Amino acid sequence: MRVLIAEDDVALASFVQKGLEAEHYAVDVSHDGEQARAMAGELDYDLLMLDMNIKHMDGMSILRQLRMKKPSLPILVVTNDDKVEDRAKCLDLGADDLVGKPFSFTEVAARIRALLRRSQNPAKIVLVVADLKLDRVERRVERGDKPIELTAKEFSLLEYLMLNSGRRLTRAMIIEHVWDLSFDTSTNVVDVYINYLRRKIDDGFEKKLIHTVRGVGYELSTREEGER
Repeated sequence: MRVLIAEDDVALASFVQKGLEAEHYAVDVSHDGEQARAMAGELDYDLLMLDMNIKHMDGMSILRQLRMKKPSLPILVVTNDDKVEDRAKCLDLGADDLVGKPFSFTEVAARIRALLRRSQNPAKIVLVVADLKLDRVERRVERGDKPIELTAKEFSLLEYLMLNSGRRLTRAMIIEHVWDLSFDTSTNVVDVYINYLRRKIDDGFEKKLIHTVRGVGYELSTREEGER
């Protein structure tokens, strides 16, 4: 899942970003309120973490505008304002939850998981292909009754493959969505990580789910090799 952090405290934003990425989230950061509003309005994020005191555009204005454009986007407001009236105003303008500064990462991560659970329908929270399950909020993967430990990048790759189950994905599509990079024809990073996943997802199981599509890329599906 992709999170946007709108926070002009560079050190704090970096701290939260690293923590969320360690929990397998894809994270973008903006230190500018106007830029953050544009990014949240135009791009597809699963959650926005918004500092009320971000520079170049006040948080209240961002809340107002985003709630008109994206009423279902979960927004976690970060504030150092202890006034009950101001906190209530944030909620009235459309914030889904608030956390005060200073905060612990453990609390922020828990609040994010709670918001994502409430905002997503069950089909989007837990992805299922055959006996493979991926919980996008709790960041858990299992096949059959076997828990599978994945790195952050392996998790993101598997999530993208499962979201597009049955669809042929090119290496360019995979690298642009999972690595946020323009495709470099000289890199074999996709093939390397596909092999990592195969060892964890398919090895030891009779039915293979990750398939190579010759001349195209890869596909995660329940088809047998050679079918099409």
